[in-house]
Amino acid sequence: MPNVRPGIRFEGVAKRFGAFEAVKPLDLEIAPGSFVALLGPSGCGKTTTLRMLAGLETPTEGRIHIGDRDVTDLQPKDRDIAMVFQNYALYPHLSVRDNIAYPLKVRRMRKDAREQVVVRVADALGLDEALDRRPKELSGGQRQRVALARAIVRQPAAFLMDEPLSNLDAKLRVQMRAELKHLQRELGITTIYVTHDQVEATTMADVVVVMNGGRLEQRATPQVLYEQPATTFVAGFIGSPPMNLIDVTSERDGLRVTSDGSLLPLAGDTLRRLQAPTDGRPLVLGVRPECVLAPVQQSGIPATVFAVQPLDHELLVTFAIGEGDLLIGRYRAGEAFAMGERVAIGLDAQRIQLFDKQTGESLGLRPSSLHGDEAPAPRVAVQPGH
Repeated sequence: MPNVRPGIRFEGVAKRFGAFEAVKPLDLEIAPGSFVALLGPSGCGKTTTLRMLAGLETPTEGRIHIGDRDVTDLQPKDRDIAMVFQNYALYPHLSVRDNIAYPLKVRRMRKDAREQVVVRVADALGLDEALDRRPKELSGGQRQRVALARAIVRQPAAFLMDEPLSNLDAKLRVQMRAELKHLQRELGITTIYVTHDQVEATTMADVVVVMNGGRLEQRATPQVLYEQPATTFVAGFIGSPPMNLIDVTSERDGLRVTSDGSLLPLAGDTLRRLQAPTDGRPLVLGVRPECVLAPVQQSGIPATVFAVQPLDHELLVTFAIGEGDLLIGRYRAGEAFAMGERVAIGLDAQRIQLFDKQTGESLGLRPSSLHGDEAPAPRVAVQPGH
């Protein structure tokens, strides 16, 4: 298996179905050997993007490159990719051994060489004792491993995965996320992973591409997406609970909460850091739950405890402010909050963010936060075969 894996590049790639623009012109570069997740709600264009890369859909415009090859007009079989689907797509009448070996048989590899590769990959994935069983005799996790093994033996330029864990129960999904991430790092194969599950995306991927309405909202590392979302959509989509978003206007001494007129005092250097305009235009204040301070002794935003939710080792508290705005705070388990209690809340001024109300775009965000820096390609440590 070669040590250098090709990257992937989309150049102005768009897809329209009649008048419907499923994917708006997309420019995206994926580093060789990286694990990239396409994340977004249903209908955002992530699966269509993956299908264009696989050759299952033809772009309306633009070009797709895998390494230095323009694959836009190539058939799927000529693109040197392997797909892993949600439904595993195993042959029910074949044994695990024969399912894994099938791509090698198509390539007319000698039987003894095929067996060596199959045994090596099966052992790496914990399938060595299941080689002579049929798919119906396996658990969901084992069937998923067989699908992965069949993809691995092909030694492709890229893995394309379309929500491969969605049929598994919650406990098995957690286990398979760890196994997939470890395996991809070992193999060093460029991997594109489609999911609507933000936990799946942010725990597995080096870089997450957030899509919405057919367009790229932000491409960044999971940490940057969480700490510096480029738009209100990303802010409200990433995080559990997501970032709190409150309508405000900016004044010389702080931010005025639109719903109740209360003032959140902020120092001048903080307002400058946020690049807060002072012309009274509508803005959106973003703050993560762990940055909501309550109760505070100094002047703060008047609030009422709306709900208290114990969650393992922490406490989620929802506050009602103004005319119906709800804001969630995250605290240590054991903190004392009572429903209906009146409190004053503050915000960690160093970790708040402002967005333009009309465009939804972040004010004063560094360019690196909009595009992200992809992780370097990992070393190849496992060699399934030749």
